[in-house]
Amino acid sequence: MGPALAAALQLAGHRPVAVSAVSDASVRRAAALLPDVPIVPPGQVLALSDLVLLTVPDDALSGLVEGLAETGAVRPGQLLVHTSGRYGVKVLDPALRAGALPLALHPAMTFTGTSVDVQRLAGCSFGVTAPEELRLAAEALVIEMGGEPEWIEEANRPLYHAALALGANHLVTLVAQSMDVLRTAGVAAPDRMLGPLLGAALDNALRSGDAALTGPVARGDAGTVAAHVAELRKHAPGTVAGYLAMARTTADRALAHGLLKPELAEDLLGVLADTSAGAADADGPQGDDR
Repeated sequence: MGPALAAALQLAGHRPVAVSAVSDASVRRAAALLPDVPIVPPGQVLALSDLVLLTVPDDALSGLVEGLAETGAVRPGQLLVHTSGRYGVKVLDPALRAGALPLALHPAMTFTGTSVDVQRLAGCSFGVTAPEELRLAAEALVIEMGGEPEWIEEANRPLYHAALALGANHLVTLVAQSMDVLRTAGVAAPDRMLGPLLGAALDNALRSGDAALTGPVARGDAGTVAAHVAELRKHAPGTVAGYLAMARTTADRALAHGLLKPELAEDLLGVLADTSAGAADADGPQGDDR
């Protein structure tokens, strides 16, 4: 993410002066997206920069900020921006005490480490959290990168991040599983088969929410769902738990929104309960404890 955001800011007129990269992959990304920008240790990046982007994994952010503050690397008046979805600006308190200006700017986008990332920032929403006096500065930086600022309260950052992970991360798992099962069923090009279907489903869901639900669960086709589970258990047992969990959630939402008839829901939920119990029995008497 770091090189892509820096490259986007460069296009807006900012001048990247230094970058820190440790792994071979991060060094390659920096060289590709920020050619001629020197790669230096983190402390030296702060020494050279008025605006610093901290683009590290969520669990590494707190320790990095504390370390930079303790070593005196943070300068008063320096804009310190992290890109973690989980955190607001409280995680930057050690740097704030050293005089830094804290911003949390999280792009709601997946990154590949290539130049395509810069293009994808156009119109991308950013979860923005900042002190009130820095709100305009935060929003301006997002707009300069081509994004759309969306204000997230400090207390809501974990919930906001969970929502994005629920959608984007789990979507990748579901699509990958679907392609695996299609290959097992003999489909030569599962990506080509799924592309139009999933594209339409996503578009419909974004436009209509639960009203876009289709398929055997929403229709209450209990026999079809039972057949699905039987086939998955035989040919792709690793997908059964996910199928059952999503089917139950889909049934609940379809029922709540009047798409699934109550008389059909009873049979469907009964099938899902039976197949779930069957899976537990297959695990053996210790299945719940493993």
